[in-house]
Amino acid sequence: MEGETFLWLIRHAPVDGIAGTIHAADAPADLRGRAQLEALRQRLPQNATSFASPSRRTVETARALGLEPELEGEFSEQDFGAWTGRRHDDLAATGGGAYAQFWNDPGRGRPPGGESFEDQVTRVRLGLSRIGAGSATLVVHSGTIRAALCIALDLTPQAALRFVIDPLSLTRIDRLATGWRVVSVNQRML
Repeated sequence: MEGETFLWLIRHAPVDGIAGTIHAADAPADLRGRAQLEALRQRLPQNATSFASPSRRTVETARALGLEPELEGEFSEQDFGAWTGRRHDDLAATGGGAYAQFWNDPGRGRPPGGESFEDQVTRVRLGLSRIGAGSATLVVHSGTIRAALCIALDLTPQAALRFVIDPLSLTRIDRLATGWRVVSVNQRML
C-alpha cells in the first residue's frame, strides 16, 4: 500500500442498557455526554475518511461526532454467539464449564456459536489493509481497538486484551512505510 495512514480510533459512547451485559449489535448508544463528545470531535482531523462498525452504538456515536461513516463489518465487535444478550454474572453462575474455560484463555477461547479474539484480530487486519493513505477515523468497539493495537505492536492476542479502552476514548496509530507507530492509547477527553 502506497503512502502513510493516520488512524483515529474512537470507542463508541457507553451502551444505553444494563451494565455487565454482552450487548447485541442493535444496542443503542448513550449520547448524554455532550461535552465529552464535543471535546472528542474537536480532536478529530478535518476531511478524513470515516469508518464505523455496523453496530447501532457505533453509528450513533459517529453521527453525534458529525461523521457519516462507511460501515465495515470487519470492524465489528467480537461475536460472542450464544452469550450475546446475557449478563456476565448470569453466565458465571449458570454458564457451566464453557464460560470459565473461555476466561482461562480469552485470546483463543471461543464462545458457543461465536468467535475468538484471534478471529477478530484477523478480521480487523483485513479491514485495516483496505484503508488507503491519509487520515481516517474509525468509530468502533474496545475489542476492535485492542485488535488494532495487537497488529500495530505485534502482540499476542492475550497480551492485547490487557489494554483498557474506555467509552469515547481516542487511540491513535499510524501505518508508516517503516511499520506501525502508536501515538496514544485510551485518551479520555474529560
